[in-house]
Amino acid sequence: MAGGRSASPGGRLPAVKLTVANHDRDVLGMTYVYPVVSRRARGLSIGVNLNPNNACNWRCVYCQVPGLVAGKGPVLDLDLLESELRGMLEQVLRGDYFERAVPPEFRRLHDVAFSGNGEPTSSPSFGAAVDTVGRVIGDFDVPPDFEVVLITNGSLANKPTVLDAIGRLGALRGVVWFKLDAATVLGAERVNSKPVEPERHLERLEAVANICPTWIQTCLFAMDGAPPSDTERAAYLDAIERLSRRGVPLRGVLLYGLARPSHQPEAPRLSKLPAEWLEALSREIEQRGVKVQLHV
Repeated sequence: MAGGRSASPGGRLPAVKLTVANHDRDVLGMTYVYPVVSRRARGLSIGVNLNPNNACNWRCVYCQVPGLVAGKGPVLDLDLLESELRGMLEQVLRGDYFERAVPPEFRRLHDVAFSGNGEPTSSPSFGAAVDTVGRVIGDFDVPPDFEVVLITNGSLANKPTVLDAIGRLGALRGVVWFKLDAATVLGAERVNSKPVEPERHLERLEAVANICPTWIQTCLFAMDGAPPSDTERAAYLDAIERLSRRGVPLRGVLLYGLARPSHQPEAPRLSKLPAEWLEALSREIEQRGVKVQLHV
């Protein structure tokens, strides 16, 4: 169980004004469900936090989770998850939540996203949570372009139970955002605090892309004032080119600069890259046959 802390989903949601700069998972006081306005989607995203214990098997230096700890997601209270999500959707799609809390330019429901405070696929209840979310959204008239998004570091996508759940996600208008911040062991250790072997990670990415529509999600930044090295940049572009040549069915790359402050010890060392640097990289990615959505 998750500890039993939750605002009553049956009551009227607080009218806390949402902004793109604030992705506070506790904005409504629920255990699993929280709303954010997404600069990428230009709409409302309803987050599903499967890691309310703040546990993750990676520790990305740009992570915005305070009190992050090493570990995995807990067993979930699925009845509570269903109740919170159902109450949230009721007030967003049938009530006045948009008018009370969401800026006018974001008043459309874009997605329900498995995200939150750690790696969602690490919860032993991940597959059951996918089924729960699918059952709930089936009871609502969601917009035609609505998606169910899984934001994942991909580290557990070699597990049959995880792949099976991702396959079921694909049947729910599901989309995966698969993290690839670096394509060398040293780069991954520097950014994600894990010495990820690149070829194994690309194999997991390919397995996911073959069963569910998939974007690569990449966050880049300067550390100690310096951008990623020429070696790291070349390795990343080579990885993209290899995926393209192998015909991996990617939707594209979501390329991000820093948007909100990190809560990790490295935070003072991180800074935004110049827009020109990211724009140049975006053009190089597209030259390798993969489209890019750039968010500076």
